[in-house]
Amino acid sequence: MKIHFHYSLHGFSNVYLVGNELTGDAFVVDPADFTRDILVAVEESGWYIRAVLVTHNHEHHVRGLSTLRSIYDATVFAANASVGGQSCRVVRDGERFEVCGMRAEALSVPGHSSDSIVYRVERVLFTGDTLEAGAIGSTLSRYGGNLLRQGLAQKVLSQDESCVILPGHGPPSTVLAERRFNLGFDPALKRKESERYDFFV
Repeated sequence: MKIHFHYSLHGFSNVYLVGNELTGDAFVVDPADFTRDILVAVEESGWYIRAVLVTHNHEHHVRGLSTLRSIYDATVFAANASVGGQSCRVVRDGERFEVCGMRAEALSVPGHSSDSIVYRVERVLFTGDTLEAGAIGSTLSRYGGNLLRQGLAQKVLSQDESCVILPGHGPPSTVLAERRFNLGFDPALKRKESERYDFFV
């Protein structure tokens, strides 16, 4: 797996281009934009975009989808049947599937939005706006915040500590780092996790 990172000024969002160097197939996570730079990265790598993973249907994460699909015949995976006028292959919570020859799993983590999906591909977690380095996603209510924290604790922070987190905004992180230092969780939880992993310090 080889990952190219693109920073989109539209919404200050992260776009990830992920390629399988053995097959030449690639997928994009959250095409906030589909720019010349991304196209050059695809073509220079000799890849063909076969799929798109949409973490949630917010405009600043999917604006480039129609441009991408006008160039590549890519299957769009999302929690919705349609995103930006593009038909999608709907994924459910816990569903495992193959994308470009790589093992993937969809994890429903609502709270920031009702359709938020975290994708685990091999040992990488694409978290969209549910989780970023040191913080959790914004929500519209205390209920939404609690729902998001619960989902993240059960489905994301429970993953192997070495898994890499690639969020929709901000720098990358790891599961272990977020267990120990994410400010969006209850201090008691952080204290418990810190005590549990003190031997790594």
